[in-house]
Amino acid sequence: MNARKSVVWIGVGALLAAGFFGGAFTVKAADNPDSEQVSTLLSEAKTMAFQLKEDAATMETFTRSKASWQSHAAAIAQIKEHFNALSAQVTKLKAAKATASPWQKTAIDRIDPFLNEMSGYTEAVIEQLNKHPERLNTPEYKDYLEANADYSGDMAAMIADFVDYGRTKDRLQQLTDKLEVPAS
Repeated sequence: MNARKSVVWIGVGALLAAGFFGGAFTVKAADNPDSEQVSTLLSEAKTMAFQLKEDAATMETFTRSKASWQSHAAAIAQIKEHFNALSAQVTKLKAAKATASPWQKTAIDRIDPFLNEMSGYTEAVIEQLNKHPERLNTPEYKDYLEANADYSGDMAAMIADFVDYGRTKDRLQQLTDKLEVPAS
């Protein structure tokens, strides 16, 4: 009989410990809620990235047409304007990073490599256009335009995926709360 009581008390102790530690993990997850400010900034960055993607894709189509150097110059000016706006947005995101949740911090960190690559290719396009406006059909110039289109498209898709993740996560939490589903 004493052995049975000991097993029961050990079981009760184990359940209490599991409840305590399980609750600690739940509290830890709630300690880092999503930042509304960062979510808004990411959503705005998504819009900016799609503008940049469209600009770069349009300019890349110039490689298959006889667009004038003036058309190229206007297109790269638009790309540079949207690139600078997105860079300013990323600066705001970095300033708000301390309040961001872990997935939001990851999103912020993953934008920079795309911007860095695009910066180099955008500058190369500008340099080529300034030095040799008559040579817009060289393989090197076409590669720069294609790289800009690829990087901007990949960046826009990545930011959109993070924004979608955040919205889906919020929706799941709302449903969890509504249905009173216990945390796993």
